[in-house]
Amino acid sequence: MQISTVQTEKLMKGNYAFSLWSLSMLITRLKGIYAKDPDALNNCTGELNAFIKKFKKIMGNDYALIEKL
Repeated sequence: MQISTVQTEKLMKGNYAFSLWSLSMLITRLKGIYAKDPDALNNCTGELNAFIKKFKKIMGNDYALIEKL
């Protein structure tokens, strides 16, 4: 389960609703970082992948949404 930088960029530019509150908070924080520095996309992707790796057992529906991006 890894997301790409293309998927991350779509997350940073779009508005998606997630069932996992902590994922929504992480994406909100990363959007702020990305808005200030678009070159930070790789770092944002790394943080999202680390989050997914840690919480993959409880984020089935949210991960399915991200996979479709």
